[in-house]
Amino acid sequence: MPLDIAVQMDHISGINIAGDSTFALMLEAEKRGHRLWHYTPDRLSMRGGKVETVAERVSVRDVAGDHFTLGAPERIALGDVDVVLLRQDPPFDLAYITTTHLLERVHPETLVVNDPASVRNAPEKLFVVDFADLMPDTLITRDVATIKDFRREVGDIVLKPLYGNGGRGVFRIRTEDENFGSLLDMFAAMFPEPWVVQRYLPEVRAGDKRILLVDGEFAGLVNRIPAADDLRSNMVQGGRAEIGELDERDREICARIGPELKRRGLVFVGIDVIGGLLTEINVTSPTGIRAVKRLGGPDAAVLVLDAIEARRG
Repeated sequence: MPLDIAVQMDHISGINIAGDSTFALMLEAEKRGHRLWHYTPDRLSMRGGKVETVAERVSVRDVAGDHFTLGAPERIALGDVDVVLLRQDPPFDLAYITTTHLLERVHPETLVVNDPASVRNAPEKLFVVDFADLMPDTLITRDVATIKDFRREVGDIVLKPLYGNGGRGVFRIRTEDENFGSLLDMFAAMFPEPWVVQRYLPEVRAGDKRILLVDGEFAGLVNRIPAADDLRSNMVQGGRAEIGELDERDREICARIGPELKRRGLVFVGIDVIGGLLTEINVTSPTGIRAVKRLGGPDAAVLVLDAIEARRG
């Protein structure tokens, strides 16, 4: 039976369809005959416990510059649709957190993917520390003296905002870097929450694997190679996508975290692995579907829609 699927996302007019995983999910849903609604998170409202939004019916096509058609805006109750795809990009701020509280009011009667309570309780750079033995040496703090001690102990470090995304605000700090103090001052002024400090992994020059999981099972892999003059491998920051191999260590990591992802209702997840070490578990709006498929890997959009239909069947 066709499903009514509402997609909570950044406005569809501003996405880059060549690499956008939300768009890939929408293409697959429409291909299967499901009805799509489009809305942005700022249009959510709740009155008397009823969660509504102003949304448009949307159709999509894989044509750059002409990739969507929106219908007239309508007020709809999210309790009346079958599925909500929670897909807006971070920052994972109070506005984002509030949307998870609102969507929690309709889930699971309306299936929200990923589960909004689990998204709220599993920010990517904190959830990962549940598996600390799989990670590089990691410190979460904003205490400068503690960071300095950590750097003296491990050598080169990577400093990044706890709730950042897309590689923004990620710095490698070498042991002799004279900008260390100024950089800490800048972080203190910009980010009131603790920061993530990790031992620098030189293996990043060989690539940062983005591994996709659907219902806790492997669903594709792309190896992201950073540009020669950049630490960051994110494709939005100039990283290059290559075919990657799932090795024994990757399988071990997937096997360890997969059951917990499924238990939490985190249907579609992207994890990052550098040199056999887990650095992030991305649950808010994971990317990688189109890159994996373009390089000849599985189509994770098919697997995600299979999982949604199984839950709604």
